[in-house]
Amino acid sequence: MNSSLLPISLPPRYISFLPRFSKLASVSIFSNMMVPLAGIFDTAFLGHLADIRHLAGVILASILFDYLYRILKFFRNGTNALTAQAVGKDDHKEILLAVLRSGLVALAIALGILILQYPIQKLGFAILSGSPDIESFGIDYYNARIWGAPAVLLNFVLIGWFLGREMNSWVLAISLVGNGSNVIMDYLMINRFGWESMGAGLATTLSQYLAFLVALVGVCLSIEWKKLPEASKEVLAREALKSTVVLKGNILTRYVAMITAYSIFTNLSAAMGTEFIAKNGLLLQIVLLSQFTVNGIGLTTQTLIGNFKGKGETDQMMPLLSVSIFTSLMIASLFAAVSIFFPETVFGLLTSHTSVSQSAGEYTIWLLPLLTCGASAFMLEGYVIGLKESAKLRNSALFALGLGFIPLAATAWYFQSNHLLWLSLTFYMAALLISLGVQVPGIQHNQNLQLQAQASK
Repeated sequence: MNSSLLPISLPPRYISFLPRFSKLASVSIFSNMMVPLAGIFDTAFLGHLADIRHLAGVILASILFDYLYRILKFFRNGTNALTAQAVGKDDHKEILLAVLRSGLVALAIALGILILQYPIQKLGFAILSGSPDIESFGIDYYNARIWGAPAVLLNFVLIGWFLGREMNSWVLAISLVGNGSNVIMDYLMINRFGWESMGAGLATTLSQYLAFLVALVGVCLSIEWKKLPEASKEVLAREALKSTVVLKGNILTRYVAMITAYSIFTNLSAAMGTEFIAKNGLLLQIVLLSQFTVNGIGLTTQTLIGNFKGKGETDQMMPLLSVSIFTSLMIASLFAAVSIFFPETVFGLLTSHTSVSQSAGEYTIWLLPLLTCGASAFMLEGYVIGLKESAKLRNSALFALGLGFIPLAATAWYFQSNHLLWLSLTFYMAALLISLGVQVPGIQHNQNLQLQAQASK
């Protein structure tokens, strides 16, 4: 990263982390971008079919996978935080225990999802709003994609572990194989085989297992086998396992709150009509692409903050946070600007239904405040998770959902206003940003006091 692009107030002694930041952020950004890009290809393939109900059905069914998969990304973040601090302390056994404990919990939850897949489907589609034909296409997608649960959750764990160890090449390989194969299989199963909604779900499932195979190879080549027997005996140690579950549980609450907001948003869009869910779904693809991209920087922040914590280098935390926020704001603003100034080009790539793409352009103005508030909030989340201050993250997320989003979303539904609906999502991000931001000075002060106490011993 060119230092001339960074805030000029940073003292030279604080930018020693920039080479690591640039290298890790580049890989994390690319890795994260591959996830929504694959979703955008799903949307593009389905959006160009003659019957738009396939697209609407998949968008509706994706709400369930937002709950089942995106909220379970706490495995990635939690494993990353635990691993990064262990790396900072140079504790090789704890590095191994981080992946073993997380993998065990992830596998148990994944098997539970498979066992309960039918009740989850019935309950989920009973809550969601959509016409019977749209729900039918959504169920086809759900039934094919649900079988990827074990691979998805274990991939979260292993990617978090590799990121915490700054093993960038393996993260890149997992993302390339998983998401690249998804695009290829989307083309084959949707366009060539004519499997439509079911084909989109099956393509995603198979690609996740291919990614998991790559991740397993990475584990086998990098694991310290001589420490495995000793570490295995401590995997179920009560206090350590409890600490891991608490950390991941608080991060889980954050994901539940955020995905609840997006799910209510999508569900209200569907209740307003097929055209509303279609055009809001197109806009959400841009939102997700931007947020996944800046979350790559957030993961980098989380990794380095955890590493600094392990080494006791608290003086580098605030400069790192400044660089992260500055960089993420640039990226988010770029995504918003392209969509605002070139809406027909952007949405024309996603669907051939011009009425939908043109009407979606009416709401692009909301992307600027939504994406920039979200970008800053995600950097603060990376800071908080890296320090394992997960309770503060949990409380901020619940505050943003309860006071920032729900009142405006209810108002939007009452007035049947799509603009108010987008305002509610923007207020969620703004509330999250404010709640986290006011806590950062106190958290940093406590970190400095802890370092001073350790130094005086």
